[in-house]
Amino acid sequence: MTGTKQTLVTSLKPGSYILIDNVACKVNKMEISKPGKHGHSKCRIDASSLIDNTRKQTVLPGHEKIDVPIIDKKSAQVLSVQDNIANIMDEESYETFDVKIPEELKGRIEAGMSVVYWDILGEKILKQIK
Repeated sequence: MTGTKQTLVTSLKPGSYILIDNVACKVNKMEISKPGKHGHSKCRIDASSLIDNTRKQTVLPGHEKIDVPIIDKKSAQVLSVQDNIANIMDEESYETFDVKIPEELKGRIEAGMSVVYWDILGEKILKQIK
């Protein structure tokens, strides 16, 4: 899988990004249990998907490594808006593509605006108005 790096589970904290079931997520809450008589510490991770905001949970041994998505935050200009889809152009590569307008930005996106989008594992997500 491209666009990932590995990090130790115990080094994660709320606000970190991780992959759970190949879905990029943001850690909301993390609990680390003490090691048992024969085992390692366990990390209980509560996260939400960056794509559709669904909740994900996982429990992992503290000594394991986990994949972390590499997120490209880029600027773009809005070319046109139709329903809940915006056609935007990357300000560096001049590539144009359609992105879904998230619920919190509906009605506020107009042609000619500068926006910030995230490229997460090949999926582009509109994040904010510049």
